[in-house]
This record gives sequence, C-alpha cells and structure tokens, in this order.
Amino acid sequence: MFTGLVVSLGTLRLRSEQLAEIACSSSSASIWADLAIGDSVAVDGVCLTVTEILSHGFVAAISPETVSRTILKWSDGASSVNLEPSLRVGSKLGGHFVTGHIDGVGYLEASVQTANSWEMSFQVPDSRVARYVVSKGSIAVNGVSLTIATCSSTGDWFQVAVIPHTYGETNLHLLQPGSPVNLEADVLGKYVEKFLRLNPSHWENDRAITDFEQTLYTANLPTVREEAGVTAGFLAEHGYL
Repeated sequence: MFTGLVVSLGTLRLRSEQLAEIACSSSSASIWADLAIGDSVAVDGVCLTVTEILSHGFVAAISPETVSRTILKWSDGASSVNLEPSLRVGSKLGGHFVTGHIDGVGYLEASVQTANSWEMSFQVPDSRVARYVVSKGSIAVNGVSLTIATCSSTGDWFQVAVIPHTYGETNLHLLQPGSPVNLEADVLGKYVEKFLRLNPSHWENDRAITDFEQTLYTANLPTVREEAGVTAGFLAEHGYL
C-alpha cells in the first residue's frame, strides 16, 4: 500500500522481460538505506517487489501483465521514474490509498502554468480507467496522488492542478504533450461499483455480472430481505430499544 507521495526520482532500465533495474539518485541514498529484498516499491506508481539490492539502487521483478498495463514497456534505459516506499504502520497518510496496481495508460494533453500551479489535462482512452474518473475524486498519475479538478462526463478526459513542489520534485515536469502515463483510479470506487452490481436491478444493464454472482446473491436473498425489513418492533424484541 502506498500514499501517492513521491519521495525521490530514479532511472529505470529493463534488464529483460522479467527484470527491471532502478537506479536511485545519490541525494536520496538515505531514504533507501534500509531497503531489503522482498520489499515493495512504487515505481511510477507500479508496485514492484525488490529481488536484488545494488549499490546504486535495486532490481525488481515484473510480470507480463505489468508490462502490458503500464508504460514500463517504453522504458529506454534513461527513463526518469517516481519512487515511493510502501506505507508503514503509523506513517502519515498525506495523499490517498494507492495500491500500485495500474489500471491503464493515459496521455498528457496539455500542461499550462498558472499563477500558483500547473494545470495538466490528460486523455484516458482506456474505459477500464475512465469509468472511475470523477470530479473531485482521487487518481494516481505515475504514482503521484492528485485530485481531479474537472473531467468529461464519460471520464475519458480530466484535468488536475499540480502545485509547484509536486511538479518540480516528480517526473510530471518532464512530460510533453502525448507522453504516456500510468493511471490508477481510486480503489474505493471499484468496491462501490462491485457492491452495486449485487443489486439485481442492475443485472439486465450490466453484462459483466457473472452467473456466480447472481447465484450467490439469490442464495442470500432471504437474509437480505430480513435485513432490509428491520422495524422498531424487531429491534425491541431483540433488546435494542
């Protein structure tokens, strides 16, 4: 689990289709001093597992699914990446809950400097991400926790306001129009959607609902109806009033 608050920049080079080598900047050496094999690190928002410690960084394993869903496949050996260690118990949660499981790739449309921020707009061609893009909601762009200022009704376009500190300390300042970025939607929206699917009134309009989910809901329908029919008399009978 991560927060979307980047702690340093690094560079990424693909050793093979299964391994990525990440070099950390010398100025951030103290941040990674206690990094150990098996630890999780968000690399441009992608949760990777450390398999080897290097004097200048670490090596992480990557899967075919990770490569297909993220911008790692376009790494050229000098790609600047945002780095964040996993959240520790008791640490401050300054961003939002980020899992490091990328939903899809988006593209920078424009980046405009204003008096106190950078207004960055992104295209979201992947419907797996667009469905969760909502105004004032959270989204992670290359692992950076951002708040959506405005968006299209379908979620295939959104805009964020990035403060100068975040803009300068992450690789967002290196993006050019057309640059691909990793996108992770707010995990809470995914669970809300899942719960709504269990409402049988949505079955006819949602082909993604599975036969198993329908069977599961139907099997528990009496219990659901009982819970929905709680009355003052029921509560009194069971000692709640």
